[in-house]
Amino acid sequence: MRTHSLPASLAACGGALALAASLTACAAADPNAKEITVYSADGLRGEKGDGFYDTVFKGFEKETGIKVNYVESGSGAAVQRLARERSHTQADVLVTLPPFIQQADGKGLLDTYRPRGSDHVAAHDKDPGGRWTSVVNNYFCFIYNKKELKRPPESWQDLLDAKYRGKIQYSTPGVAGDGTAVVVKAMHDLGGQAPAMAYFKKLQANNVGPSSSTGQLAPKTDKGELLVANGDVQMNYANMPAMPHQGIFFPAAKPGGKPATFALPYAAGLVKNAPHTAQAKKFLDYLLSEPVQRQVSAAGGGFAARQDIEAKDARATELAALMKGVEIFEPDWKDIDKNLDSYVGAWRTATGG
Repeated sequence: MRTHSLPASLAACGGALALAASLTACAAADPNAKEITVYSADGLRGEKGDGFYDTVFKGFEKETGIKVNYVESGSGAAVQRLARERSHTQADVLVTLPPFIQQADGKGLLDTYRPRGSDHVAAHDKDPGGRWTSVVNNYFCFIYNKKELKRPPESWQDLLDAKYRGKIQYSTPGVAGDGTAVVVKAMHDLGGQAPAMAYFKKLQANNVGPSSSTGQLAPKTDKGELLVANGDVQMNYANMPAMPHQGIFFPAAKPGGKPATFALPYAAGLVKNAPHTAQAKKFLDYLLSEPVQRQVSAAGGGFAARQDIEAKDARATELAALMKGVEIFEPDWKDIDKNLDSYVGAWRTATGG
């Protein structure tokens, strides 16, 4: 898993990270501090310091003088950490994937704030109550090692082939956003919870085992340790220059069917009782500003969240070609948020996870 240690500035009061009360006291004592802390799902920071976040953090600090302290984890893990710290909030901004952004809202962890530019974001990509909005659009996908496989698997059925034994891995549902997306797509494609769980039980013969973060699967797939893994278009497309042997594909519901996927955007929200609310609002405004949104494809390999932005760079053209012919369905995120524990529990029962 790609992990990043907390910057020294986050512990500027002189205590370790574990001394949460000291951190909170430090933030309260300096309301004009030139820093914010962002808890985020992985995928937007480049392996070589050349990703979307790398560009955005530098630009934001140059424009405002505010430094971004970045804490990366799996999508669900970020929300769990935020919930644990409710009485001594350390994060200012949360960026995570659905259904975990809805989960954070349901737990009362987000405050209301509509960033400038959010009026250009589609209604289904933001909370009607103003507690979160998508900042980078994205789509769920699978990846395969195109050096070892001449063509990607066509459907879910193909993944049950014995040649994939010990060569498939997907991140853990309920912990990783992309891992949860595996369950969402299987339930949609295979006809509901029962057939999807029956499928996952069969797939266990080929599955390596749990992975708390999707980001660690791409290097394994590129090296050939895995032949197939789950991912998302933005993250996997962005790291292709460093991992040229991975290819992106979208399994069809059944052999001969059309490839299909669904939107899995990075959504951002202001953390309730954030130590640096004013600075966090500036950051959210910056993320949705027109210049930054125009960089989403070129710097991050993703899709602009604002509908009024039409990227024309080379990466945007390649991304459009990648998505051509792929059917896009819209999950019922309210149902998934409401029943997530039940779906994850069923998955655990089916897989022995």
